[in-house]
Amino acid sequence: MFQPSLSGVYLLLDEQWAPRHNLSTVLELAAGCGIRLFQYRNKIGSPRDVFAKARELREVAARLGALFIVNDRCDVALAVEADGVHLGQDDLPLDLARQVMGRHKIIGISTHRSEEVTQATRGGANYIGYGPLFPTTTKEAHEAPVGCAGLREIRSLTPLPVFAIGGITVDSLEEIVDSGANGVAVASAVLNASNIEQTIRDFVSHFPASSSSLPE
Repeated sequence: MFQPSLSGVYLLLDEQWAPRHNLSTVLELAAGCGIRLFQYRNKIGSPRDVFAKARELREVAARLGALFIVNDRCDVALAVEADGVHLGQDDLPLDLARQVMGRHKIIGISTHRSEEVTQATRGGANYIGYGPLFPTTTKEAHEAPVGCAGLREIRSLTPLPVFAIGGITVDSLEEIVDSGANGVAVASAVLNASNIEQTIRDFVSHFPASSSSLPE
């Protein structure tokens, strides 16, 4: 199973922002600023609609040499030839997702506590998302914020790349990186920004040596 370089800024292209932003345009802008890892998240659309929009974004990402992950849906990820899928704790179990996706696809797992980090690591995930680090309004909160202290506590539990997620801003990046995160997954901090391009550049500047790229 290949292990691509997974670090830096992971931009979540959530369909809830589609009425305000063309997500393909945002992807292209972000890739031009140095982001190489994107996830499409659509919790509201029909399967056909999710597929159509994911395919459009996948084509843009492929053209720009960026990694493209689909949230939740293994079927959609395979249908659009995405680089992988990101699963929550209530989605398809990791071992079954690996059977569906195959050994060469990326599988990420959302985790909120130490035992979930350990399970994802033992189960063969390619990376984990850990959080919410701080309070967030991007999605309905089901878990209490873990803070940077929680991030430091789980860092020794896994060799996998860890993406901090939840309520992250540019101002919190230094502490997050110092606490052991390989990267940050962000949505509202970018998509709600008054100047999206400058905000993306501010995020990327904290990870000058990192990249997320397809294997040679």
